[in-house]
Amino acid sequence: MNDFRVEDLHGIHAILYALFDGEERLDRAAMRRQTEICLASGVHGMAALGLATEAAKLDERERMAVMDWVVEDTAGRVPVALTIFGASVEEQVRQVRHATAAGADWLILQPPMVGQYSAAEYIRFFGRVADRTDLPLAIQNAPALMGRGLTAADIRELVRQHPNIRLVKGEGPVVDIAHLIEVTEGQLPVFNGRAGLELLENLRIGCRGLILAPDSIDLAVRAYEFFCDGWDEHAEEEYRRMLPGVVFTMQGIENLICYGKRLFGERAGIAIHDRAPAMRPTSIGLDMTRRYAASMGGFPE
Repeated sequence: MNDFRVEDLHGIHAILYALFDGEERLDRAAMRRQTEICLASGVHGMAALGLATEAAKLDERERMAVMDWVVEDTAGRVPVALTIFGASVEEQVRQVRHATAAGADWLILQPPMVGQYSAAEYIRFFGRVADRTDLPLAIQNAPALMGRGLTAADIRELVRQHPNIRLVKGEGPVVDIAHLIEVTEGQLPVFNGRAGLELLENLRIGCRGLILAPDSIDLAVRAYEFFCDGWDEHAEEEYRRMLPGVVFTMQGIENLICYGKRLFGERAGIAIHDRAPAMRPTSIGLDMTRRYAASMGGFPE
């Protein structure tokens, strides 16, 4: 967006699923349709290539293609964030350069998914990538899902050293996110995820918004907007509508990809195919998915 400012970021942002065809190839038409559904639902931002996008299963060429697609399909209507995945500084820098050329508004840095190292090593790694771009950056801090992460104090130090790191993409309980906001003295916009668990509580403790996979994105947008308007009862009602599906899908990242993606597919009328290796749905899980989809209804057109 030509008038993009980090200070204006807020609300519910959708992070895309990787949608594959029956031959396990990325499905361009389905990916475009997914973006259209999110925009029609009123999202305040778009994102791609996080955990829900299965970036680890995509090669570098495919990740770059997804970057191009989401920017093209969003067409400047809302800000676009792209997550940077890579096992080395140079790989991440290549992704950063492509994301910048594609037209991303801000980037989310993930720790390299190889080995497990000290906080000081991750701070140095993030810093070397941050020094190679002028775009605003967020750190994805999801130790429970990724097996590696930083403390609130580590993040404060990282931001002190690299001022273009200006946001945090968290994946944690409200009590942990509240501690992060306290330690960083509210100076660092924080977006949580976790499929929308504790959505309203996240807003009450000062989260700028949430970045969520799209299976219940329309309900999350309505809950957020009711909350901002002071209509707490309406916000709670929308949250209650989405909560059973959120609890069902958010039992771990593989469970989210298996059933969250299928919940989205049921509501969107899009056939879902996996790229191996993958968690495969059970008949009970599929029955639950269909029930939750029916209770939520279809997406707005």
